Amino acid sequence: MSMIYRLLTEDDTSAFCHKISLALSQGWSLHGAPTMTFDPVRGVMRCGQAVTKQIEAPYAPDMKLGEQ
Repeated sequence: MSMIYRLLTEDDTSAFCHKISLALSQGWSLHGAPTMTFDPVRGVMRCGQAVTKQIEAPYAPDMKLGEQ
């Protein structure tokens, strides 16, 4: 088994919540607290959330993490 990690980011809109909800429904687990920062160039808040997942396959740098 391998543990894989992703950092999901998005503007602070419902799209961020949907992205996290989709990952959770696919077996990913929250890892740590969410983070927020202000993007001064675009004038918007940005959110991030780390997620992890146990998979059967060995980790490989070329794997598409979102497809696991």
